[in-house]
Amino acid sequence: MRWCFGKETTMKQDMIAPLATTDLYDEYGDKLRVCDMQMTNFGGHKAFAGKITTIHCHLDSGLVKATLNTPGRGRVLVVDGEGDLHAALCGDLIAGAAVKNGWTGVIINGAIRDSATIRGLALGIKALGTTPRKSTKDSAGETDVELNFGGITWRPGDTLHADMDGIVLLPEE
Repeated sequence: MRWCFGKETTMKQDMIAPLATTDLYDEYGDKLRVCDMQMTNFGGHKAFAGKITTIHCHLDSGLVKATLNTPGRGRVLVVDGEGDLHAALCGDLIAGAAVKNGWTGVIINGAIRDSATIRGLALGIKALGTTPRKSTKDSAGETDVELNFGGITWRPGDTLHADMDGIVLLPEE
């Protein structure tokens, strides 16, 4: 159980209630890791939070698909696609699997596709942009590794809060 601003933030099934990123910054200041990269909201949930799982891959969504087809337990998947917009790392089928399996959100340093369908899903998704082009699915890449993009380091297990104002990672306890 975690308390922040006098509110219980852990709910059943390991879900974390999203808190306003601006309020979190006011509370933690520069102890908070703030993603400097401007991302677009694509999912049906504009605010979301959870412990993160990480993937590093380039133009290959195989690991993204495999991971989002496992129980999410309220987690957020953070994918470093190296900022490449050439091919999508998530589409409507993969995002639908995330919803079905209890993931709270997906952050992609890269592109998605099927954005019109994804906007209707009960999932938070932020990405750099869209493309109609699909990626390979060879599962090339790494899981549960430190990622570096947006001016911050993303570590598996970090607590993420995202909303219309940005993405933040809580300070380590």
